[in-house]
Amino acid sequence: MPHREQEILMLRRELEILMGERQTLLRVVGAAAALIASLESKHLPVRAVESADLVATSINSLTEDTLQDALDAVRAEIQEDDDDSK
Repeated sequence: MPHREQEILMLRRELEILMGERQTLLRVVGAAAALIASLESKHLPVRAVESADLVATSINSLTEDTLQDALDAVRAEIQEDDDDSK
């Protein structure tokens, strides 16, 4: 296999790995956003409020498109869980 084709194949594999990691990170961010949105800060210990604030600040720094992708990545999972509890 010529050297250029090997490089292209390696780049393709790396891109697939990165896209898989992005999907995982989007699910984590979406789940964290859903969790933070459901919390009542007045019922949390101070340390938990500080941690929640850190997560919320990080989430708020995302672009709107990325945040929407994250919420979309978990929306089906959250809705399935809600349906299971009925």
